[in-house]
Amino acid sequence: MAAPHLILILPFVLLLGAISAGPVLAPKWWLRHYAKIALGLGAVTLGCYLFILRDLHSLGDTAHEYVSFIALVGSLYVVSGGIHIGVKGEATPFKNVVFLFIGAVIANLLGTTGAAMLLIRPWIRMNKYRVTAHHIVFFIFIVANVGGCLTPIGDPPLFLGYLQGVPFWWVAEHCWPMWLVGISLLLFIFYILDKINFIRAPAAVREVETATESWQFDGLANLVFLAVILGAVFISQPMFLREALMIAAAIGSYFTTKKTVHTANQFDFHPIIEVVILFAGIFSTMMPALAWLNHNAPQLLGANPAPSVFFWGTGVLSGALDNAPTYLGFLSALSGVAGTSDIHELLDQQHLQILAISVGAVFFGAATYIGNGPNFMVKSIAAQQNVSTPTFFGFIFKFTLPFLLPVLIVVWWLFFRG
Repeated sequence: MAAPHLILILPFVLLLGAISAGPVLAPKWWLRHYAKIALGLGAVTLGCYLFILRDLHSLGDTAHEYVSFIALVGSLYVVSGGIHIGVKGEATPFKNVVFLFIGAVIANLLGTTGAAMLLIRPWIRMNKYRVTAHHIVFFIFIVANVGGCLTPIGDPPLFLGYLQGVPFWWVAEHCWPMWLVGISLLLFIFYILDKINFIRAPAAVREVETATESWQFDGLANLVFLAVILGAVFISQPMFLREALMIAAAIGSYFTTKKTVHTANQFDFHPIIEVVILFAGIFSTMMPALAWLNHNAPQLLGANPAPSVFFWGTGVLSGALDNAPTYLGFLSALSGVAGTSDIHELLDQQHLQILAISVGAVFFGAATYIGNGPNFMVKSIAAQQNVSTPTFFGFIFKFTLPFLLPVLIVVWWLFFRG
């Protein structure tokens, strides 16, 4: 099929513009109407694909990817919301660094969504006396994104790669050096910022540095439902059985969790509803953008593109589109350039390029709120608890460019500049 006309990309551009500008210029209006805008623009693209292009294959693939994405993200959100972690005392910068590192490790076991939803509330509580924007943003950087680079469970694009045939342990075997460098640099930058914040805090806050913290856990029965979700990840046939098991686990968790746990977590469905609606629009409207990229890959990338092209290309578009479908788009582009769709041949012939796609998708997913599913949910939960969060552009200009971008450059320089 020929590449879609560029005019079909317009709804996607308009949706991204609305997501970035709406909450800043007209927050109350955006809150009332974001669903109409996202679903309306998505309907325009879906209508074109259904009635004009008659491309049922693309519609079916996109629907399947969206359902899988929402089932995984939504079920992890619900089950994690049923586990309450109680903390006592105020965290020091060093304790915060330890907490974030543990979160980065857990992200590979529970996924970035599960780890983020499990830890964001205790993270806010343990910093309640001085919590500010950098606490939320670096939590997104480390726990909700970069931390999940070691297993296919860790981040949606790596899971999609696993479904395409990338061996399960290939990710950990080859991505750990980039993970270690990225996490170490981000934790070091966070420690400097948090130390400044801690020093500037009132004396009464600094004096609690020696306070004894008491950790309490409630709702641990939900670990069984988490195990069901993680086990379902490995089920591919029959179609939608994986998603059905995940949804069943979420329903079971919600109705068996004590109300006191949900109350303590200030749990409600608003954050996940927002993700469901916005990503319905994003998945729908970005179909022509990804199709155009796939069709024009040989002309854009050349005959033998360097790993740098895939690292920065996948990365930049992951921040703008969402890293999961962008990963598939560049993997498809690499297949077109290499002249083979066999994943094992690609791993042999284009090893570093696939590694660049994987790391670029995961790391750059932290660059914007729409780069990865958990980002929006973390922002929404923080806003519900009256924590200052940057705007869409504030996130990029105040945090991504000055703090995340240098880390990305170092990772590129060390591993992908050849």
